Amino acid sequence: PKIFGGEIKKHILMFSAKSASDHSEIMDGFTASAKSNRGSMLFVHIDCDKSDNGRILEFFGLKEEECPDVRIIEMGKTMQKFKPPTEDLTEAAFTAFVSGVMDGSIVRHLMSEEIPEDNTGGVTVLVGKNWEQIVKDETKDVLVKYYAPWCGHCKSLAPIWDSLGDDVKDIEDLVIAKFDATANEVAGLEVRGYPTLKYYPKDNKAGVDYAGDRELDDFKKWLSENSSAYQAARSSQPEGGATEEKQEEL
Repeated sequence: PKIFGGEIKKHILMFSAKSASDHSEIMDGFTASAKSNRGSMLFVHIDCDKSDNGRILEFFGLKEEECPDVRIIEMGKTMQKFKPPTEDLTEAAFTAFVSGVMDGSIVRHLMSEEIPEDNTGGVTVLVGKNWEQIVKDETKDVLVKYYAPWCGHCKSLAPIWDSLGDDVKDIEDLVIAKFDATANEVAGLEVRGYPTLKYYPKDNKAGVDYAGDRELDDFKKWLSENSSAYQAARSSQPEGGATEEKQEEL
């Protein structure tokens, strides 16, 4: 209740394993900074030794081996995260981090994986660094699956999504994409549940939610009704799907 319902909305979280040799020294500095910032920011310790805290680490894009580390979060609809400008874990560094977030000199940190070296498959991999370039491209219709790797419904959808990507990969101006929303962030994009399916047609880059059924034929039917790229490509195909070359042979 103090974390999610308290009056103080900005929290600084220290990720440190109690078993680590430098834990006591780090926590002494963290505690001293907490005393000097009482009432303005909530100071929280996350024990990296506890496996139950793994999901919290994941939410901040951290791995257990990266402990100790520190982050700030502003609670609310956007859940903005902030990364310190230095790796120092001292009282002075904690206090400077808090001051920078409070006065706005330290801006929001957006997580992103690296852009894949090979992104030519049927399903395009979106990360924070290439989302804008691909999704906002007004020459292409883009259908995106926002997912979490641990989500059961996402895992069930994965082979269908791959089949859809393979089915339309010949349509240059139609992109079927996926975005791991646990490891990547985009300013203004808030994913509330997994999987979230969103369509960004050429003429509406604000995007619209896909709320239909989730079998392969359902997606193909939906695209035939909503994607100008899909409509143009499929209407140019001979009836029955045979190619011109095949028809000539027949």
